Amino acid sequence: MLSNLLSGADITSILIQILLSLPIVLLSLSMHEMAHGYAADKLGDPTARNLGRVTLNPLKHLDPIGFICMLLFGFGWANPVPINSRYFKKPRRDMAIAAAAGPLSNLFLALIFTVLLKGYDMLITSVTIQNVLLANIVFTFLYLGIRLNITLAVFNLFPIPPLDGSRILYVFLPPKYYFGLMKYERYISLGIMLLLLLGVLDPVISFVSGGIMNLLFLIVGL
Repeated sequence: MLSNLLSGADITSILIQILLSLPIVLLSLSMHEMAHGYAADKLGDPTARNLGRVTLNPLKHLDPIGFICMLLFGFGWANPVPINSRYFKKPRRDMAIAAAAGPLSNLFLALIFTVLLKGYDMLITSVTIQNVLLANIVFTFLYLGIRLNITLAVFNLFPIPPLDGSRILYVFLPPKYYFGLMKYERYISLGIMLLLLLGVLDPVISFVSGGIMNLLFLIVGL
């Protein structure tokens, strides 16, 4: 059934997918940043909580460009939650944990959407569906919830600044090499934007995301 939903896309179906993606993107980006703030707060840094960033309120988190990229390309970013590593007992380790919390929260959301998709698939195969269009819309919404959350997690795990993967890399790189890399964060960010626009990152993200999606489908029996 998934193959039928995703084939023969036209302008109307693309617009429908964008509309269906809106609430998913708002939830996914907000969950991602809230997870960063929550993890940092639990590790001793109250900065995000004091700024009201430990919340699912999308108005607290959204970055306009990152939101549009997420909506159009399937991967993007939000306004980063500020983290002050001076509050951490073990700054290198705790920074990596706080950074990993964002992508892990999206993988958790992807798992929830996969379970819901499995349940919905079982429902529509056991009963007669009168409104096929509505059934397809619900199916597509759940599928997009899986895909968008996985690609958001994979994209942010790239070990390059300013993405979360670069903060995780902090644990493994000697400080002089890490901070040497971070000096070029602004230029690397512009480079990432260019690669996104040119589609250079698409094959890597699609390959890894597809593997994770297949694993989730295998786990729930889809």
